[in-house]
Amino acid sequence: MEKWPEIEKAATEKRRELVLQGNTIDKRISSIGGLTSSIYSLHLLNYLEVSQCPSLTEIHEDIQHLTNLQSLILCRNKLTIIPEVIGSLKSLKVLDLSVNNLKALPEGITQLRELNTLNVSCNCLDVLPGGLSQCTKLSTINISKNRITRFPPDLYSENLDLLSTLVASDNLIEELCGEIHKLPALKVLDVSNNKVREIPSDLSSCPKLKEINFKGNKLSDKRLEKMVNGCQTKSILDYLRGKGRKQGEEGVDADRGHSADKKKKQQQQKKKGKETEEQDEEEELNRMVVKVLHISDVPTALTVKVSAEVKDVRPYLVCCTVRGMNLKSGNALKRFLMAQMKLHDDLCGKRTIATIATHDAQLLKGPLAYDVKPPTQLKIVPLGRREMTAVELIRHLHLEAEELRKQKKRQNVTGLHKYLQLLEGKSFYPCLVDAEGDVISFPPITNSEKTKIKKTTQELFLEVTSAANLQTCKDVMDALIVKMAELNKFTAEHQEEAGSDAEDPAAATETSSQLIVQQVRTVDQDGNLKVVYPSKTDLSKDISHLTVIW
Repeated sequence: MEKWPEIEKAATEKRRELVLQGNTIDKRISSIGGLTSSIYSLHLLNYLEVSQCPSLTEIHEDIQHLTNLQSLILCRNKLTIIPEVIGSLKSLKVLDLSVNNLKALPEGITQLRELNTLNVSCNCLDVLPGGLSQCTKLSTINISKNRITRFPPDLYSENLDLLSTLVASDNLIEELCGEIHKLPALKVLDVSNNKVREIPSDLSSCPKLKEINFKGNKLSDKRLEKMVNGCQTKSILDYLRGKGRKQGEEGVDADRGHSADKKKKQQQQKKKGKETEEQDEEEELNRMVVKVLHISDVPTALTVKVSAEVKDVRPYLVCCTVRGMNLKSGNALKRFLMAQMKLHDDLCGKRTIATIATHDAQLLKGPLAYDVKPPTQLKIVPLGRREMTAVELIRHLHLEAEELRKQKKRQNVTGLHKYLQLLEGKSFYPCLVDAEGDVISFPPITNSEKTKIKKTTQELFLEVTSAANLQTCKDVMDALIVKMAELNKFTAEHQEEAGSDAEDPAAATETSSQLIVQQVRTVDQDGNLKVVYPSKTDLSKDISHLTVIW
């Protein structure tokens, strides 16, 4: 039997983490019809990842011998079955079976008493196993993109008092039970793109709920459906809370046998109140506005000149500037940076598809140039570091990654270090250079400290680069601007946070959520237009809660 060097090394060095992924591993799996049996002798492993192997269709029952496993990542394969003995992994905390061909989950999963994260998204599941309430340490469940029609009844159990995130988007779920209020730690609930008709008013009784998503459901309450597509969580929960109170009051009135005249009066008052609330709601929706300024309206608009050499490295780029983004209030800056990170992980495919960079526009010296440089000649002051060449930066990051791996006894790396392989084999590196010759961006690795955004930043310069195609850049930029508009609206609505770091609290109360997006042109070396963003075809998707003014 062919020996797998990764497994031999893990055994010799008594490693506690093993990652097997990609074409090389997939070819080995295909040649022998599965994973080599020697992997199940690595009894010290607490982290095992086997991913991106389409030839992997099943896991052998010998997996039960890896009793020290705390994380088992089997994503992006073609698994059709998981053995029941998985319930023997009593130390398992993280189980990721996403993006496979599973039609059912083994009952053994319910025996994983230490499990805190379960991800079975992007499979072919019709139901979830009953008994998940026995996994009392569950904090995150992701069942999105399956064929599930309902939640198992015991999912609403008080035993799951640590469950904070429940993602069930893109399924066939028809009903959300009012018992969901029994989940005291629930913070995030995503049931978007299902077949839910009613949202129980009891949902408003979840004490820690911060984010809900019911978009893409045809609700019987059309006003609520409109709110779901355009309002923040707080507004929706307030509406549900009020709806619950009204239902309770109507029940009491019925029991007491109130007269028909009083009921008629109440109906008139209700109708009048509904009209007022709808007007208020319309005003709220209209507050989420993006106004686009044409280049001709701003003679000093930035231009980016793109060199021909980027064609063979990272050819696609779109840029724009944004004003009106409130980063000063409370945790606004932190929320913005976290949203950017999430876009990088999801839509940008962990920067393999595209990379976002954000700058303080007032610190830029235009015009800008998008060019390539040899690694030894590309100098930058990376975020939080001293000036160094790209070669030095990459070497530093590799050393940090190796040190981190040794400290945590892991084979893979995290943070910025996991993007280093994107530059392997490149003779030239892409960079964005300002008029003073300073490199302000080195995609897909880092930005420059020179243009770092802060709470005091009033105007942002946004860039998206990609090696895939221009439309990818535009789609990512669209998503970024929509997210910025949502965050800005959230900040404007939560006035208790506004002004906490402001020099003038009175001024902070005048916060507007409107964003102003200034077009930026990219041109070739002869000054011929390559692309302008945003154009009339951008930001044009049907986003009901966003108004774009041209």
